[in-house]
Amino acid sequence: MIVIHSAAGSTLEQSNPVLNISVFLAFVAVTLFIVIRASRNNKTAADYYAAGRSFTGPQNGFAIAGDYLSAASFLGICGAIAVNGYDGFLYSIGFLVAWLVALLLVAELMRNTGKFTMADVLSFRLRQRPVRMAAALTTLAVCFFYLLAQMAGAGGLVSLLLGISDKLGQSLIIAVVGVLMIVYVLIGGMKGTTWVQIVKAGLLIAGAVAMTVWVLALNGFSLNTLLESAVAASASDPKDAILGPGLKYGANPWDFISLALALVLGTAGLPHVLMRFYTVPTAKEARRSVVWAIWLIGIFYLLTLVLGYGAGALVGPQSIMAAPGGVNSAAPLLALHLGGPVLMGFISAVAFATILAVVAGLTITAAASFAHDIYANVVKRSRNGDGQADPNGEVRVARRTVIVIGVLAILGGIGAQGQNIAFLVALAFAVAASANLPTILYSLFWKRFTTQGAVWSMYGGLAAAIILIVLSPVFSGKPTSFLLGVNFAVWPLENPGILSIPLGFLLGWLGSVLDRGTEDRRLAAEMEVRSLTGYGAEKAVEH
Repeated sequence: MIVIHSAAGSTLEQSNPVLNISVFLAFVAVTLFIVIRASRNNKTAADYYAAGRSFTGPQNGFAIAGDYLSAASFLGICGAIAVNGYDGFLYSIGFLVAWLVALLLVAELMRNTGKFTMADVLSFRLRQRPVRMAAALTTLAVCFFYLLAQMAGAGGLVSLLLGISDKLGQSLIIAVVGVLMIVYVLIGGMKGTTWVQIVKAGLLIAGAVAMTVWVLALNGFSLNTLLESAVAASASDPKDAILGPGLKYGANPWDFISLALALVLGTAGLPHVLMRFYTVPTAKEARRSVVWAIWLIGIFYLLTLVLGYGAGALVGPQSIMAAPGGVNSAAPLLALHLGGPVLMGFISAVAFATILAVVAGLTITAAASFAHDIYANVVKRSRNGDGQADPNGEVRVARRTVIVIGVLAILGGIGAQGQNIAFLVALAFAVAASANLPTILYSLFWKRFTTQGAVWSMYGGLAAAIILIVLSPVFSGKPTSFLLGVNFAVWPLENPGILSIPLGFLLGWLGSVLDRGTEDRRLAAEMEVRSLTGYGAEKAVEH
């Protein structure tokens, strides 16, 4: 049993772990039942990858919110606001504003043009093999970085609940989460994963609303009183520094600019979010789903302001940092302070559901990309010459890929323990914005874009982002770095976006301008008509 001393001097005792384990097991049982029920209709590749395109706009809006409101949104941002105040809230602002880019530029056009994956759009009017290979690799890279964040969050969260502070115990927890994720995706495919996302989004938003009302009630429904309490409990110097910019990024404002670019531009390049648009039957439903998602996500991110400052005021930044999960423990500890062990068990189960649902969505996206893009459209095309892969064989390859990705996610999550998961997700956003977004926008809006430009943009943006991350303080040179005891951080910023994103756009333009080959004008015209009108787009599968 852990005893945590709050800044106010009160003592918060963690409940018996048996209660928390019971809540987890109940959630796992319910969601497994949902997944098994949903898997009954998984007969074709469209069923497995795109849920038969059978979800309505509101349903898919909840699922998108479930995919987007990850452990970083709930655990990482609440902790960042509790400890760093205004600078932590910048994550919420960045994640929310990013949806405008996704809505206005890519959502409907991607739905009209694609089939199962992002590479379907990027290779529509370009040469299939090089573009699909590059798009699949960037998809796998983004999914891997995102999975690191979720798995690290799972270890910190469950260790807090069960009182496990040693690395071995947390590593075992991460392994259990990884195995559950593999089971969910193998059984349910996209349909099962989507229903888990819908349930989880509803629970997460309901829990956040309840805690927000509770925190405001304790402060007389006055945001001013809440902020004054947070300032009084703050560990910063001066104490009111949490109300203004600069507490985290004041020493290097370029780091903030780089982070902001990655957050705002990264969403439109996230493959697991883009894949959600293929689960609806029409472009109209795709638009409706994005509108629903924006409302749900917007409401949630406004709530994080109250939850973050509430955790800082009621629990205290020092107590949060001293907990087994570190900065990611803010929301569960706030729930413990408000409603005791029962509310903490519920909120932690919701957070656990958040992690489980998001890693399932990421895994099926990565598996679909490998099986559909690399296996079916590169390997099979080179062997058969016609590119016609057996759909059943493609799904079999996807299922095997799920197992491999699950194992890699477990190993990566074990290595990423102790990192702020909102920050890790920001790295995934930087890779997505550098490697995927330039090619997506050029493919949709620039007629002179060529295969060489696409390959240069994706590989160049991906390489730049990863190299800058390895050469940054994230990897070495700081007490919180991945590698301790060494220092080869020559890139001063923690996020690579400020350099890698413009480089991705530049390489796409340069590769196309210098490309002596010509692309099929007829396919370019067809893609433009199809993306704008929906003519010829994939329809729902009849059962």
